Parts: sequence; C-alpha cells; structure tokens
Amino acid sequence: MPAGLPAGRVGEDTPVTQAPMTRRTFLGMAAGAAGVAGASLAGCSAAKSSSATTMVPRRPTAATPGHVGLPPNPSAPVGSDQLPQFDHLVVVMMENHSFDNAIGVLGRGDGFTIAADGSPTATNPDGHGGLVHAFAMPTPCQLPNQPTQTWNASHQQYDDGTNEGFVVSASGPVAMGYFTAKDLPFSYSLAGTFPIADRWFCSVLAQTFPNRRYLLAGTSLGLIDDSLLMTLPPNGTILQQLERHGISWRDYSSNVPGIGVWPGLLSQPAMTRGIVSIESFFRDCAAGTLPSCSFVDPNFSTTSEENPQDVQFGDAFLAKVVNAVMAGPKWSKTLLIWTYDEHGGYFDHVPPPSAPEPDEVPPALVAGDVPGSFNRFGFRVPSGVVSPFAKEDFVSHTVYDHTSILKLIETKWNLPALTRRDAAANSPLDMVDFDAPPAFAHPPRLSAPANPAREDSCEVLGPGSIPPPGAVTGP
Repeated sequence: MPAGLPAGRVGEDTPVTQAPMTRRTFLGMAAGAAGVAGASLAGCSAAKSSSATTMVPRRPTAATPGHVGLPPNPSAPVGSDQLPQFDHLVVVMMENHSFDNAIGVLGRGDGFTIAADGSPTATNPDGHGGLVHAFAMPTPCQLPNQPTQTWNASHQQYDDGTNEGFVVSASGPVAMGYFTAKDLPFSYSLAGTFPIADRWFCSVLAQTFPNRRYLLAGTSLGLIDDSLLMTLPPNGTILQQLERHGISWRDYSSNVPGIGVWPGLLSQPAMTRGIVSIESFFRDCAAGTLPSCSFVDPNFSTTSEENPQDVQFGDAFLAKVVNAVMAGPKWSKTLLIWTYDEHGGYFDHVPPPSAPEPDEVPPALVAGDVPGSFNRFGFRVPSGVVSPFAKEDFVSHTVYDHTSILKLIETKWNLPALTRRDAAANSPLDMVDFDAPPAFAHPPRLSAPANPAREDSCEVLGPGSIPPPGAVTGP
C-alpha cells in the first residue's frame, strides 16, 4: 500500500496501515469523506475482476508530464468564459450498457439492423458451432455476475475488430440481450427527442474505474481494472483546474462520490468540499443556484443500472435529474450531457476505433492479462445532449469519448488539455446550435419512467430465462 494512504476516513490525520485495502473498504471511506450514506459502488458487483481488491498489484510506473499546450484561445486569459451562451454544464454518467444494449432498437442512430419480422439480425458465435441471436431481456433485471467488461473480456469481445467475442468471453449469452422502451421508457423518450451521439465510445476497453478516470483526467494513469491507486496524474484532474481558476463545481453524490476513482483527491479539503448530497442537486436546480460545472452520480448500488440492478430504477433516476434541470429557472442557460461509463460487457456491433495514447504510462498488466495499450477506445455507450440549444432531429456521427467532456469544459473556460487524449478529442458542440433560436426553449414533455413499485419487482422475481428459448441456433 502506498505511503500516505489513511487507515481511517479519508482526510483524517491517521497512521498508515500495511494491510491491503479492499474496494469496498475504500468506497466506505469515500462515502464517509462525502458525508453521505452507503458504501458500495455499483453494488461492488461480482462482474468486476476479482483482482480488483487491492491497490498493490497494479501500480504503474511513474508518469512523465505530457505537453499541456496552450489554452484553446491563447489570446484570452486561462479560465475565461469562451461560450457565454450557457452558464451551467451538468454531467450525468450512468453505468455498464452499450449503445445496442440500451437503445439499439430505438430506430434512431446506428443501432441494430432489424429484420422483416421486427427482430434484430445481430448474432455472436457461442463457441460450439451455434449462434446466439440478439434477444429482448425477459425482465428489466440483469444477471448478478454476467456480463463482464474486464480488460481481458473486453479485448476478447473486440476480437481483432470483428466484435464476435462477446458470447465466448466471460460475458456469456446474456451479452446479446437488449432492453426496450418498455424497460427504459424515459431513456428511449430522451434519446428520441434530444440529439444523441452514435459514435460515443467509452475511453478504454476496460472497467468502471479506468473509464471514469478518463472523464476527470484524460488518463487512467495505467489502471486497467477497479484497483485503487492514490497517485494523481502529473497534470492533475479537471476538478483541480476548475478550482485553480475559480470556476465553481460540485460532485452531487447519491451514495459514493464519483471523484473517488482518484482516491488522492479525497485527502484534499478543496476537493472534498465539492462533494455534496444528491438532494442538494435538486434543491440547487429549483433555486437556480447550480455551479458552473456539476457531476451528478447515481446510487451505485440501486440506480446506476449496473448488473444485477433493475434498470427501471436507473431510468427513473435519470428522469428525475433531467426533469429537474428542465424545470429549473436556469434551463435557458444549461447544457446537460448524459452518458454511461462503459459497455458493461453487453454486445455492440460497432468496433471501437484507434485512439491517441493519453500519456507515456503503459497499461499496468500482470501475468495472464491480454497484451495491449491505451491506443484504442472502448465500446460505444448511449450518450446525448439536453439543452435549449440542442438540435432537433439530430444524430451526431462524430467520434467522441469521455474526454470529449473534458474538451467541452476546456473549450468553454479556456483551459489547457490535461493529456494527449483530451487534446485530440472532439467537443460535442455539434449537437447544439447557439446561432439559431433555441429549439427547446420550452422543455418538451418526455415519457414518464417505469414505476417498479406498481408491479412485482423483477428483483424479487428474478431476471427470467437467459438466453430465452429460441435465442440460440445451430448445433
């Protein structure tokens, strides 16, 4: 365990212990640092790698500072507002679903190809001479241990660009399952009304922590799994940049603060002061007092949509967040981005393209890991923009990843890039039009989310038969 890791709550001046710290223990510490309840991120799902229990095995070599470069507008002060058309950026990142799995039958964007009988044509070999066909999930619930999105599983799923390794990977047949508007009524309505991006990829072929690290820093600093590493990147995180230039921000936490994927931040008072409760988000929306930049976290045990959760509860959470923004007095000056951290091990038919390596830090591989580097994006995830300025009937085909959010923040507030990845990223501004009258000046009425309390919850009844009868053909 690296020196300086506290034995008790983060931020306390306590002795360093030599006992390994589990992910669950850390998340409890993170929750304590935030002053919010709960102690498990995404339920500490068994889909996560069993090697992701300590921070010792995967410590990468030290990074050398990359080229930060000039701010986007060298003639303006760093930290100055270059996009005054909106005052508030809200980022909501859910968990563990690919584009095809979550909105592949939306009929908008590059989703499933649909056969004459109305069913998707996508298949994946089962490794025994048969094919597993894409199938609608029997219930809104998911299996407890599958699918999986570990580094090894994700690379096997990619299968040198064929995307035919999903079922034979540790994900198994459930990888070919998908959800419909019946399961995710609000999400389908949202994605069918506001612009979406059908080439938004997660940042790395790996799990939650590495991808969420890219969201905040443009690098995972070598991390490929959900191990814990106190070291911060040499150029810091976007939160530190915002703090340094007096740009207000908050991490609105439901049970565990999302910024805890960089544990080193949790020993900095300036960072922990920015962690507040999710209830504060709804109050701030109603009062028109949101900060300049908001990161909104679901409850990682119940409403993030990670397996084995009932996805309806995540749909309801997203609805509550989006509706609060649209109903608030600052709707006219707000831009919200919603996305997912990674694909969760669910099938997607679009092979992820190559990507710039963020820095000089290689993947922290151990024996048995698939060789690789950080020169490729992960699989597509559902993503879109919600704003008065959002374009009507628009699907962006521009390649994005989570560092595109960094690029937007850097573009708005004239901040230098943190790594080569966000320096090269595309900003999602093609989904808005600041020169035309706002298409959504009056917020649209979106479908209500499902209300699982009105029915027998699938969390009681189970996820049903997976794969369902008829989904597998061949020997």
